Amino acid sequence: MSEKKLTSSRRYHLKSLLLSIAAGLLEAEAKQLVEEKDGYMSEHCPALSLPGSVQELQELCKKLSQTIDKVDEERYDMEAKVAKTDKEIEDLKIKVVDLKGKFKKPVLRKVRMSADQMLQALLGSKHKVSLDLRANLKQVKKEVKEESAEQVGDWRKNIEDKAGMDGRKKMFESEA
Repeated sequence: MSEKKLTSSRRYHLKSLLLSIAAGLLEAEAKQLVEEKDGYMSEHCPALSLPGSVQELQELCKKLSQTIDKVDEERYDMEAKVAKTDKEIEDLKIKVVDLKGKFKKPVLRKVRMSADQMLQALLGSKHKVSLDLRANLKQVKKEVKEESAEQVGDWRKNIEDKAGMDGRKKMFESEA
């Protein structure tokens, strides 16, 4: 099926129809907004009833000025309270910073304690508990290795064997 192309006059006609429909919808929406606004204003804001004489207008102005004065006094009082509490908050913040600066944590030192001393410190002097943790350990004997003449000459391989007093003793015995 081959698609037929729209002629330019037909395309122009369709565009003008779409634009006219859109313009009509925009006008209807604007009218609806105006009606909603009028309904809201009549519902929430009753019409202002102004008295006809000058005397009544002056009394209305006096009442309005009195209410304005009362509201201004209340606003001023509230502003003063807010300013006072803000100042107190700032003072307390400064005190907190000062207190943080005064009390520094001491540097903890490493203390060597045996297990018995730790338990005594935790439980107090009333409870006497002795722990011999070494009693449960197995005794392991070191095997003595026989060294050949080549290994003795290389000091890097035998560094562990020569460590400690026993190793020094072996060194002197092998040299002599």
